[in-house]
Amino acid sequence: MTDHNEGAAPPLTIAGRPVAGYLRARVPSLTRRVVDRLRTELPVYAELPHEEVAGDIADIVQHNLRLFADVIEQHGHADDHRFAFQRESAAQRAEEGVPLDAILSAYHLGTELSWNEITEGARPADLADLQAALAHLMSFQRRLISEVTAAYLETREVLDVQQHHDRHSLMTALLAGDPPDHPAYPAGTRPAPLYVVMTLTLDRHPDEGRPGPRARVAARRKIRRVQSTFDRFAGEPALTALDAFGGTALLPADSPPAWDDLRELITRTARSADVPVTAAAAVAEPAGVPDAVAQNTEIVDLVARTGRAPGLYRLADVLLDYQLSRPGEALTALACLLRPLEPKPELLQTLETYLRQDLDRRRTATALHVHPNTVDYRIRRITQLIGLSPARPADLPRINAALVARRSVGPAQ
Repeated sequence: MTDHNEGAAPPLTIAGRPVAGYLRARVPSLTRRVVDRLRTELPVYAELPHEEVAGDIADIVQHNLRLFADVIEQHGHADDHRFAFQRESAAQRAEEGVPLDAILSAYHLGTELSWNEITEGARPADLADLQAALAHLMSFQRRLISEVTAAYLETREVLDVQQHHDRHSLMTALLAGDPPDHPAYPAGTRPAPLYVVMTLTLDRHPDEGRPGPRARVAARRKIRRVQSTFDRFAGEPALTALDAFGGTALLPADSPPAWDDLRELITRTARSADVPVTAAAAVAEPAGVPDAVAQNTEIVDLVARTGRAPGLYRLADVLLDYQLSRPGEALTALACLLRPLEPKPELLQTLETYLRQDLDRRRTATALHVHPNTVDYRIRRITQLIGLSPARPADLPRINAALVARRSVGPAQ
């Protein structure tokens, strides 16, 4: 091996031992210790096949230790090609899905054990060589982390682009109702047995109303947090088409999740995105995804029109509104029942509030900021004008249906 500083500087010595030669001799035992610590302290390495840990992983650990010994011997010099093995290993780990933080932790662990090994028994007289060795170590580590990170991220970028394309193609095929063997499905992909089909609307975050780039950053952050929450729930990347206002998500599933779990998912999503979230959900087989999306869209629209609170809804939650929103003569006739109230918006507001407050005159008065006697007067006027009384149980279904119809078709002409 050529010493790039031959004749210029003596070898570094600590505790009476030439550092490079001593480290090189300790490489086999150090490799075993590093590998054992990796499997004990980093779960992702414990999950890798034993043959891979004992083969590829041990090889890269050994290569790195020898390279560090060479750097010490050559007083900090290392050609670019000496890091090729580490770059290839980082790319392979990226393909396997090993997290970058685990890879970097593994390199830091090897460096830590190496440093402890070569400095054991150091004496005060070794200070100058200790400082020199530490400077070489820090420079080597900085270069190593840079090379490994760049190779990992480059590989992940390529993989992410391909995976994003595949997920987009899969979602497009599902939304189109294509059969599983249709060419639109990307090669090597198969739809899940079931999908939790979600249509959602996202409220605007306060930061999105600020001028400049902060609004765009806030919108992207909101979308990213929604995506991450769905990914964690599904245990794999969810298929999504989201913008700052909402969109569609398909969460793969082997069996229908409990409704309470889905409601909690929307609660977590709203908390993570820091905005109210309104969503409709249904569980469907791949062929049923288009119909589920269409129905969800109607449900979300109904929830918005009827002033319901944010949260998760299904068809059963808006059944009356959904059915009464179907076009027809009966829908128009129901809406016309409330025509006499059109010139008196305070009467319509009182009627809706009275029903929302379970026919409690005092709570209605508090909500409207009026006296309870005013509520009584307005209810009597409503009864006189439309011929139906919210105080009569037999009239309540028609009044509710008329309000739903009015929301669907608009004020009667």
